[in-house]
Amino acid sequence: MRLQKRVKIWNERIRMDNFAQAGTIETVTCPFCGLLCDDLTVQRDSAGNLKVMDKGCARSVTFFERPIATPSPRIQGKPVALQEAIAKAAEILGNSRQPLLAGLGTEVFGMRAVMNLAESNRATLDHMNSNGFMRNIHVLQNSGWFTTTLTEVRNRVDLLLVIGTDIISLFPRFFEREIWNKETMFEQDTSQREVVYLGGRNIDTSAGVSPDGRQPDVLPCDLDRLPEVVAALRALILGKKLHATEVAGIAVADLEKLSQRLLAAKYSVVTWAAAPLDFPHAELTIQNITELVIALNKTTRSAGLPLGGSDGDISANQVSAWISGYPMRNSYARNYPDYDPYLYSTSRQLESGEADSLFWVSSINPERTPPATNVPTVVFGHASMELAKEPEVFIPVGTPGVDHKGIMFRSDNVVSLPLQQLRSHTLPTLSEVLRAIEQTLQTSVQ
Repeated sequence: MRLQKRVKIWNERIRMDNFAQAGTIETVTCPFCGLLCDDLTVQRDSAGNLKVMDKGCARSVTFFERPIATPSPRIQGKPVALQEAIAKAAEILGNSRQPLLAGLGTEVFGMRAVMNLAESNRATLDHMNSNGFMRNIHVLQNSGWFTTTLTEVRNRVDLLLVIGTDIISLFPRFFEREIWNKETMFEQDTSQREVVYLGGRNIDTSAGVSPDGRQPDVLPCDLDRLPEVVAALRALILGKKLHATEVAGIAVADLEKLSQRLLAAKYSVVTWAAAPLDFPHAELTIQNITELVIALNKTTRSAGLPLGGSDGDISANQVSAWISGYPMRNSYARNYPDYDPYLYSTSRQLESGEADSLFWVSSINPERTPPATNVPTVVFGHASMELAKEPEVFIPVGTPGVDHKGIMFRSDNVVSLPLQQLRSHTLPTLSEVLRAIEQTLQTSVQ
């Protein structure tokens, strides 16, 4: 009854805001990557279909222009009423001794509801991107780092060193917004900025071409040889002499030139994405990158820029830290927050049989589906999600930034941006569904 009352109030608010009318919405924030570009113009027709009209990229078009879908909740593949699906999800959670809340593709309000449910039901938490995200967390916890913000990059960088990624496959508008931007706070001629790609093969470096046509420098190597290259570059910056002519196919002379360029730069930025660094002990390479930055700061100005933020991983980690004091991969199984980056990974929890139920959240990207498992599974998913195996319960939820409002944290962790509601819809928010499950469990106990 309480859920029905909230939905009624919410629908009345939608009618007041005229979301059913056609119109053009400006300064829209796109939550589909960590840049959170907030300058998009989106057009809505009378049926609620959306079209990106300005400042879009391929990822934002994919996100906003998906056809409208309003599937029914399902129990073992059969359509049911929302209240019935909530009751079944509550039953599975109530019977579980070690539930796993994973995926966590949501924004701040959704993640707060996830944390509340985890605490009251002694659940374990893990984000779908944690395998990459934790590489950065390990370094931050072990030795700290010196990092910058996207705003600082936009206004100050003169040399950008990109390690192990092309950036644009993750953040299509990065160079447009942060490197080749036409205006800066200090009247810098951004067309004179230098870009160097280090590591990786067959990556797209076209975005690194300057507005006046200068090509970026590219020092390619196999990704799994990147640890040697970064270690060598750090040694050269520290003034060490290498008794070799090449490292992983890169001439030492070229690495020496790069070290001198970094030392001569007024404000260099060294950036990487942890997810593509998928080789053993990649966190040690990230630590070498951050220590390289610290070495540069002895004589000049330099900063690191870890890139992340897909599927709400930065937002989920922020909320986890506020509420529990720990990053992702923590657990309330002992009735208090307990952090362990190894024990509480999704894959280990499922493979070891420790988790006896899986509650998967993916409200932003329908392609991020739950892992194959034999434990009872409940999915709170994007309305367009297609599942290879039908879970015990599927509850479609609204998409933040399209169907309802929200808040997300940008890749650099320091800025949170509001997500607008762009159209009317009939799907509940993740927060509403999780609160209803929690209330159902409380009522059953009473």
